[in-house]
Amino acid sequence: MDAVMQAFALVFDPFVLGVIALSAIFGMFVGAMPGLTATMATALLVPVTFFMPPVPALGAIVTATAMAIFAGDIPAAMLRMPGTPASAAYADESYAMTQRGQLTLNLGVNLVFSVGGGLVGVAVLIACAPALAEVAINFSSYEYFWLACLGLTCAVFMTNADPVKGFLSLFIGLLLATVGIDPAAGYPRFTFGDVDLMSGINFIPTMIGMFAVSELMRGAISLRGGEAKIVAQQVGNIFRGVGAVFRPYWVNFLRGSAIGTAIGALPGAGADIAAWISYAVSKRFSKEPEKFGTGHVEGIVDSTSANNSALGSAWIPALVFGIPGDSITAIVIGVLYMKGMNPGPTVFNENPQLIYSVFLIFLLANVIMLPLGWAAIKGARQILRAPRNILLPVILLFCLVGSFAMTNSLYGASLMLVMGLLGWFLEEHGIPVAPLILGLVLGEMLEQTFVQSMIKSDGVALAFFSRPIAGTLGVATIAIWAVMLLRALRRRPAVAAPA
Repeated sequence: MDAVMQAFALVFDPFVLGVIALSAIFGMFVGAMPGLTATMATALLVPVTFFMPPVPALGAIVTATAMAIFAGDIPAAMLRMPGTPASAAYADESYAMTQRGQLTLNLGVNLVFSVGGGLVGVAVLIACAPALAEVAINFSSYEYFWLACLGLTCAVFMTNADPVKGFLSLFIGLLLATVGIDPAAGYPRFTFGDVDLMSGINFIPTMIGMFAVSELMRGAISLRGGEAKIVAQQVGNIFRGVGAVFRPYWVNFLRGSAIGTAIGALPGAGADIAAWISYAVSKRFSKEPEKFGTGHVEGIVDSTSANNSALGSAWIPALVFGIPGDSITAIVIGVLYMKGMNPGPTVFNENPQLIYSVFLIFLLANVIMLPLGWAAIKGARQILRAPRNILLPVILLFCLVGSFAMTNSLYGASLMLVMGLLGWFLEEHGIPVAPLILGLVLGEMLEQTFVQSMIKSDGVALAFFSRPIAGTLGVATIAIWAVMLLRALRRRPAVAAPA
């Protein structure tokens, strides 16, 4: 109790509360701007936190991250341009819902279920940190290989298009993931002598190009043709109708929060992967899968709950074992070391007040997300009123800044533009880009874990089933593949017998 009381005193200090408030506003702004990510918000705060004590430093990072993850939903709903990668999984769904005249309900659902998912993630962080971290730390390359396979399987559930086109997009993403240094031989592949390509295809510029730049191109074409697609909707009472959504989809909320919490606790996974998988699971088990892609709120409930719940659980391996759960907690670990507090099991004994302070800041950040999120949504009305011929170049500028900042070179900006052209070309031919992004995200993990596993097993394939968790994941993945194949065969039209 002494540690808890100390944590309350540390967090509710006027200076700390002021830092949290300013960080929340900063996080909202960064998340709402396409091209600027939650990771970038965290990285930009590191120089500032250098001059702060540990609690306000961690409070700034926790609050800005939580706000940025939610705020990424705002441009996704209004412009089909996800503000952060965690919002990319359901950007199409969200924008389609807006096109149906449900912008207010869309934003209300995003806000309320983001807060709910975040609170679930914090509750799990408080109650189950040691247990979940112990499970995650026991994952080897075999488990991660099957996890990557299971995640890639979700690509078939992400689109209403022809499954062949979905798999084509997925394979393009996997091909892009092979660009760079071979993880086994250390030899450059598909780099064409370019030093920048040795680091691989950066995910953030690719995501910005595929979703934002391709949409900007469509917007520019429509302007030239005199058919600008302006979302002429006013944002009303965003909380009206959310209760009616919760009643039929409360199971989706719990499932999305559970998936996000579980994936967030796995080192290296993160909120974006949690959102992709949760959206795919939602569509797979929905009673109305044909409505996905047309503006169906069900997938949004699952995904927005998952990416926010993953934020809290990603701190579990970071705090308990010093292993980053995602790119944001990787920065947090650096801040902890900078403050002289090494993360690991001993931190619970040596600095319990610090751990309880982090818990309190998480709770506080999710609570203040409601009023600040409401204010951000209301402020975003100005985006709707801005002329498209002014808005499009401004958004492109933010995209260029975000892509350049991720690589500190023109490579990021050039990659964004190339991927924007590719995304526009694919969508013009009915090929979805979501599976491509998923293949790029999981391709590196798939290849690295496969190579590592084959080296460890000396080429024995049965080793992938040698561990209990790996065997369970492997059997489940293969079973899903078998069911998908059988269903595809049954749907094939019968060949007419010759007369």
